[in-house]
Amino acid sequence: MSAASAKSLFRATRTKPKSDGRQALLADFPEQRKVREDKRRAHDAYLTGEPDAIRALLHLDGERIRKSGGVWEPACGAGHLVREIRAAGLKCCASDLIDRGCQDSWTADYFTCFRSRAGAIITNPPYNLINARDGKGEWLRHTLEMPGWDYLALLLSWDWPAARANGLGALLDAHPFTYCYLMRWKLDFTGEGSPPQRNAWFVWDRFDRRANDGSAPEPSFRWMDREDGRQGDLFA
Repeated sequence: MSAASAKSLFRATRTKPKSDGRQALLADFPEQRKVREDKRRAHDAYLTGEPDAIRALLHLDGERIRKSGGVWEPACGAGHLVREIRAAGLKCCASDLIDRGCQDSWTADYFTCFRSRAGAIITNPPYNLINARDGKGEWLRHTLEMPGWDYLALLLSWDWPAARANGLGALLDAHPFTYCYLMRWKLDFTGEGSPPQRNAWFVWDRFDRRANDGSAPEPSFRWMDREDGRQGDLFA
């Protein structure tokens, strides 16, 4: 058989590779990703409904927060954190971009506030404004440039500080958090069960001592358990 005939026979008998489904999935992925992004709530309003996270923070850092003289919750939502802070006997003012029903709060765009309303800021910030990909760390950048606070606690996903894209890594290198509390339970922000991620409180304390060369010390790591009564045992 000539080379030309063999080549023709090969073309005629060759079959198309069977699809195992992966090609279809890859082709559909951009559209699927778009649908998932479109389903995110407006203004990334994933409210902190369960009280355990803020109660544990107040149990651990309550005395430090009191030294700041009061708390500002600038993404207060329906007031889940605010109610617990006030119930602990702390003064707490509250604001949000949209009125979501928090008592004694006012509507304000956080980026139009150029001085903190209190010595401590405690909030679950909108993730799309503080992450690396979308927000490029804008929320944190604005907060760090803002005078008037000495204690800042942000409730975020545990892997948030690992991102280096869009300047977030450089920002955290220059202004690292003082310490973080990794929660040993998962928060359900959607009310749908099966929360997909772990969360942590990231804390910046401007009273914390700086190194002799003026640089910020390396951030420290601490556990946080759901049961308030265990906190003293953990850190004794």
